Amino acid sequence: MERALFLIFALTAIVAAFNVPLRRHPLHSVLALLVVLGALTGLYVLLGAYFLAVIQVVIYAGAILVLFLFVIMLLNLRAEEARLERRPLLRWLALPFAALLGVEIAYLVRLFEENPVPSGTSVGVTESIGRELFTTYLLPFELTSILILIALVGAVVLARREGR
Repeated sequence: MERALFLIFALTAIVAAFNVPLRRHPLHSVLALLVVLGALTGLYVLLGAYFLAVIQVVIYAGAILVLFLFVIMLLNLRAEEARLERRPLLRWLALPFAALLGVEIAYLVRLFEENPVPSGTSVGVTESIGRELFTTYLLPFELTSILILIALVGAVVLARREGR
C-alpha cells in the first residue's frame, strides 16, 4: 500500500511540475504548483516527517502561493506575454538549460544512491530541523526571508507605478 501511495504522489508531483512552466496563463501555473506542493506533502507523510508535511502546507501551500497570487494579480502580465512571443529564440535557449538540469538531477540521484541516509536517524524530526535551521543554516534562512520581502515590495512598487 505504501509503495502504491508513493507512486501516486510521485507521479502526481512530476506531472504537475511539468505543467507549471507549460501553462499559458499564470494562474493555471500557480494551481499546478499547488498540486505539486500537495503531492510533496503526501510524500513527507509517507516518510514519517510530519512536521515537514505541516510546514509544507502552512508555509508553502498557504503563504508562499498566496504571495505568488498577489504578485500575479498586481502585475498586468498580458503585456509581458506579448513581448515574449516576439522572441522565439528564447524558446530554443531553454533546451540546453533543460539538458543541463537533467544532467544535474542524474548526478544528484547517483550521489544520493551512493550515500544513503542511515536508518534510525532523526531526519525530519522537529528538534533536528530546528537545530540545523537556527545554527548551520541561519544565514541562508534569513537571506531567503529578506529576498522574499524585497520581491513583495518590488511587486507593489511596480504595480503602483503602472496604476498612475
